[in-house]
Amino acid sequence: MRNGLAGLWQSRQLIWSLAKNDFKNRFAGSYLGRVWAFAQPVVTVLLYWFVFGYIMMPDKKELLTAGTEAPYVLWLTAGLVPWFYFSEAVSNGTTSLLEYSYLVKKVVFQIRIIPVVKLIAASFIHIFFVAFMLVLYVCYGYTPDLYLLQLPYFSFCMFMFVLALSYTTCAIAVFFRDLMQIVNIFLQVGMWATPILWNIRFLDGKPLLQGIIRCNPVFYIVNGYRDAMFADAWFWQGSMGGMTVYFWAVTIVLFAAGTLIFRRLKVHFADVL
Repeated sequence: MRNGLAGLWQSRQLIWSLAKNDFKNRFAGSYLGRVWAFAQPVVTVLLYWFVFGYIMMPDKKELLTAGTEAPYVLWLTAGLVPWFYFSEAVSNGTTSLLEYSYLVKKVVFQIRIIPVVKLIAASFIHIFFVAFMLVLYVCYGYTPDLYLLQLPYFSFCMFMFVLALSYTTCAIAVFFRDLMQIVNIFLQVGMWATPILWNIRFLDGKPLLQGIIRCNPVFYIVNGYRDAMFADAWFWQGSMGGMTVYFWAVTIVLFAAGTLIFRRLKVHFADVL
C-alpha cells in the first residue's frame, strides 16, 4: 500500500492536470457548461429543504449520536453532501479505465493514476457543496468553531475509501461491463440503507440491525460530517474513536486488496480494451 501511495504522490502534478481537464471537458459543448455539474445536486438539496423543512416538519429536530440536536434540514444536508460525492466518485471511478482506454493502451502511461484523476475531478463539486452546506449552517444561526476543522478529515476519509473501492471496480469493469449496472443498483439501495434521510436511532429497539447498519463505512463518514457541524466532539472521542479504528482497518484492507487485483489484471487491460 505504501509503495502505491508513494507512486501516486510522485505523479501528483500529472494527476492534477488531468483532473482539471477532466472537469473542464465533462460538459464541453453545452451552453451552460460546468453549471450542470452543480445544478442537479443543488435542486435535490433545495427540494428536500422545501418538502421536509417547510411542509412536512418545519420545526423538527434530529438527535445526533453525540446527544445534541440539529435542525432536520441541516442534518439532512450534512448527510446528502458526502453521499453525493460518494455516489459520483464510485460511478466515475468504476468506468475510469473504459473512459480513458486510449491512455490505458499506452505502454509507458501509469494507468494506476486514472481512478485518482476521476475522484479528484469529482472533488471539485464536493468542495462547492461543502461551502454551500456551511452557508446554510451560518444562515441557521450557528457559529463556526474548531470542530468544523474535522470536515476536511472526513472528506479525506471518503476519498481514500472510494479510491480503495475504485481500484477493484474499475479493473473488473474492463472485463465485466455489466458491473456498472450492479454498482448503480447498490448505490440506489445504499442511499436508503445508509441513515441519510432517516435517523439510525429509529433502530434503537433492533440492536442487531442497527449494528449491521453501523458496519457500513459510509455511515462513519456521514455521521462524522454531522458531528463535526453540530456536536462538540472529536473523531477520536467516545464511540467515534472505535468507529475510526474500524473504518481505517476496513479501508486499508480494501486498498490492499484493490491494488492487488488492479496489478494482477492490468497486464490484460490493453488486450480487452
